[in-house]
Amino acid sequence: MRLFFGVFFTLTGFFSFAQNNIDVIHYRFHISVNDYNDTVQGLAIIRFAAKEKSSSVGFDLTAINKDGKGMIVTKMSFTDKKLATPVFFQDNEKLILKGNEFKKGDTTTVLIHYKGKPSDGLIISKNKYGHRTFFADNWPNRGHNWLPCHDDPADKASVEFIVTAPDHYQVVANGIQVEEDVPVSTKVMVIGVAEFAVNLSGFVNDCIPVYGWVYPEDKDKGFYDFAITNDILSFFIKQVGSYGYKKLANVQSKTRFGGLENANTIFYAEGNITGDRSKEELYAHEIAHQWFGNMATEKSFAHVWLSEGFATFFATYYMEEKYGKEKGLTLRQVDREQVINYYSKNNQKTVVDTSVTDFMKMLNPYSYQKGAWILHMLRFQLGDSVFFRSVRKYYATYAGGIADTDDLRKVFETVSGKDLKYFFNQWLYTPGLPDLKIKWKYNSITKKTDIEIVQLQKNSFSFPLTISIKLESGKILKQILQVKKQATIFSLLLKEKPIELKADPDFELLFTAKIE
Repeated sequence: MRLFFGVFFTLTGFFSFAQNNIDVIHYRFHISVNDYNDTVQGLAIIRFAAKEKSSSVGFDLTAINKDGKGMIVTKMSFTDKKLATPVFFQDNEKLILKGNEFKKGDTTTVLIHYKGKPSDGLIISKNKYGHRTFFADNWPNRGHNWLPCHDDPADKASVEFIVTAPDHYQVVANGIQVEEDVPVSTKVMVIGVAEFAVNLSGFVNDCIPVYGWVYPEDKDKGFYDFAITNDILSFFIKQVGSYGYKKLANVQSKTRFGGLENANTIFYAEGNITGDRSKEELYAHEIAHQWFGNMATEKSFAHVWLSEGFATFFATYYMEEKYGKEKGLTLRQVDREQVINYYSKNNQKTVVDTSVTDFMKMLNPYSYQKGAWILHMLRFQLGDSVFFRSVRKYYATYAGGIADTDDLRKVFETVSGKDLKYFFNQWLYTPGLPDLKIKWKYNSITKKTDIEIVQLQKNSFSFPLTISIKLESGKILKQILQVKKQATIFSLLLKEKPIELKADPDFELLFTAKIE
């Protein structure tokens, strides 16, 4: 055997259970990997409290399948000697413990010894340079393929990792070595085991270290790329609120995603190390998740737009603030086109969708781009002051906790003093978006311009629409029209003849239109 070493990490994490009758207090995972085969040895030490009287406890854990992949539990016990050794059994995705009666409020600790070849969740493979790597990739509910847990972003507990690996590897994980006690979810809980070059690019606010973890062959490119994240982290601290973790690590990895927002330890696909900082928007998206999705987490995946929509919005906002208004216009235009294209093929979809059980299908332009556009429209309608005060209040209220769309709405209503139920309902719970037919004509005698706006979609929306009118002299006028009905005619008195009309010239509304 080669020399092995252990690395210890701790932080708080979300877990919930196959049977939702317990509240987890603490997890400690001992994980051992090797270079000879893909079998992982694990010991999960889980302290929990009973939420109700019960004679069974359930966890999510994938059993061994026909391909020989999955986890098998070899032994279980309680630390409380008064409790009987649990009788346990596994089916495809569940681990059930029986043999003891728990009263509401009872707390105990269970030890679960297990092993197996992960069918998913912990990806054991080779990187682009042919070197063996181990990267957790748990989003959205794939963590139970290698960890006893409840893959749901609604239950919180502290969690520790003790990782044992061959001595030529380095290990990165959520939190910092020894201790960090901050809420995270199983979807963003990770370890990475590989040959890394590591760089400290600096400290943000004089106390938050920012690291780059890259393959040694890419260290010059990677260290240069990741150093820009210092500025991004500082920007979001100023815009949203204090950073919830004790470090930020940017990690080149084998994730299936372009970037995966693991709490304080972000994994980027290995190809996204370019050496030219062309992935700055991606970095901003994943760092924004540290506030939205990681610290303030959606109660269920039906509300995942609170994670992905916010991250998309803030990545655009960061790029706009750094590179100018035109950059923001371009990014919003591209996002709007993606939403319209998705809508044309999925016209009955809604942003908040409780019917979806395959959570990977939530990774669509409604969760990302439409979610971001909803925030853009709130910003434009409420104004920057009210909007960002609302965002900061939402984050301050739910950092370290969980929230749903109604929770967000109530915060915005409190800060703005406006009833936003209709706005949230039409954009988040109603299929589609405004599909407009706009006709206009000018009467040279009365000097009136009539603008007819007809909503062609099934559900009528209510929204402000900015119209820009170019006059014969070249002067451009802007007018905000409050559209509330399926069909409306607006009359404008103009001293000059209009020669061109444009709808939404500044990309402030999510819609599609034809103008005649």
